[in-house]
Amino acid sequence: MSTPYNFEDRRLAKLDGFEVEIDEAHERADIILNRPPYNVVSMPQRDQLRLVFETLDEDDRVRIIVVRSVGEHFSSGGNIGGFMEATPEKVSKLAWNIASPTRCAKPVIVANRGYCFGVGFELSLACDFRIASETTLYALPEQKLGQIPGSGGSARLQKMIGITRTKDIVMRSKRIPAKQAFDWGIATECVPDAELEKATDKLVDELRTFAPLAQRTAKKLLNDTEDSTLTVAIELEGHCYSRLRQSEDFKEGVEAFNAKRPPKFIGR
Repeated sequence: MSTPYNFEDRRLAKLDGFEVEIDEAHERADIILNRPPYNVVSMPQRDQLRLVFETLDEDDRVRIIVVRSVGEHFSSGGNIGGFMEATPEKVSKLAWNIASPTRCAKPVIVANRGYCFGVGFELSLACDFRIASETTLYALPEQKLGQIPGSGGSARLQKMIGITRTKDIVMRSKRIPAKQAFDWGIATECVPDAELEKATDKLVDELRTFAPLAQRTAKKLLNDTEDSTLTVAIELEGHCYSRLRQSEDFKEGVEAFNAKRPPKFIGR
């Protein structure tokens, strides 16, 4: 059963446009965008989202983090007026805040439906797994405002789908439906809208069956080697493999395999 998360940090005493729940039985925390109908993301909300990810990353009760929303749209993007009012110093932190899911050591799943535009898309791209309802439309519409994506959207997309398709999305403010996003490798899964929550729950339960230390190591290795040469990536992979070889969970995994029983990982 999920309950409201109790934050000790005073900066999170009143959350702006979202809420956080924890389900200790399923080792899960949910970050829920809750400013319907379009779940517009404010400037203060970006700062708070970063703090929330950092807090959940340190909470031993949490294995998996889910980002989802209330209503038929994930998020139509940021508060346009906030950009005009924000200082250059504030704006310079946009990408750092929205990259919080990537920096978080734990697996982060995002459940998308309806509009997933601007910072809503960029936040989703920073997560590890994107489950898209068939109603989802992804877009980076900043060109219509005389701007470009400012929170990692174009950079992450180019790594995922290449420069040609990224130019098509960014320079034309093109909307990409869920099925196309799945075919292009943007979305991890594409499911009927009525099955979005079920698919999310299923992935949470699946990820919980793996060794926490190995999972965190895999995430960091993949993130750190995304821009490296193949030689460097293989070298780092070998070092990570060697370190995990000494873990209690690896020993348990081998023993469980030989005994033909489910492993009981403890995260060490």
